[in-house]
Amino acid sequence: MGSRHTSETNGSYSKDSSSSKASFKGCFCCLFLFVILILLIIIAACLVIVLVLKPEKPQIDLKQVTVQIVGLSPIPAVDLASSADVAADVAAAAASSTPIRITMVFAVKNDNKLGIKFTETKFNVMYNRIPLGDGSVPEFYMSAYSTRSVVTVIVVNRSSLLQIDGGALLRDAAISDQIALRVTGIPGAKIVLVGGISSPEVQVAVDCSITISPRKQAVINQSCSFDGVGV
Repeated sequence: MGSRHTSETNGSYSKDSSSSKASFKGCFCCLFLFVILILLIIIAACLVIVLVLKPEKPQIDLKQVTVQIVGLSPIPAVDLASSADVAADVAAAAASSTPIRITMVFAVKNDNKLGIKFTETKFNVMYNRIPLGDGSVPEFYMSAYSTRSVVTVIVVNRSSLLQIDGGALLRDAAISDQIALRVTGIPGAKIVLVGGISSPEVQVAVDCSITISPRKQAVINQSCSFDGVGV
């Protein structure tokens, strides 16, 4: 009798255990399918919104550039500076914590029916493809159909100025009173959809050529291209 009772008890326990496992698997599958369904609905809603609203890349234009040069002494245009003079001028420029400061003002326009959120953007300045310094624009938001000015200050590091071919830089200034620099950056933007959902990021490559006059402490030529990347 005892053995029979024990067998019946074990059999009942096994059936209950199997039933619990099956029930758990069933609940897990239902939950998994529910999550997949929700994700599909969200993706479908985003696609519909994107197709209806037809989002466009933000428009970026360079409006103003100013330059401040500290420590670069004027060089007569008729003579090339000697090596000793060049070294002295580079050292004088590097003695300043910010030997060259470039301030750039961009006009950003949002022609979309929804707001746009820009991620933090880093801009780099180069001379003869050699990095000199950088600047940044913090994250910001633009409402629909709006325009705003964005300012970035790009600073040339004094350590970078010491590492470059200072003779070439100052000879450019001596011969033509011109120093050609290149500024690049890739701002990223996301369209803010309904419920705070964001679209995939769109990037705009900013590539600017700037020619500055050390004597005039001014920008004498500037041009920029804004090419869409990863759209």
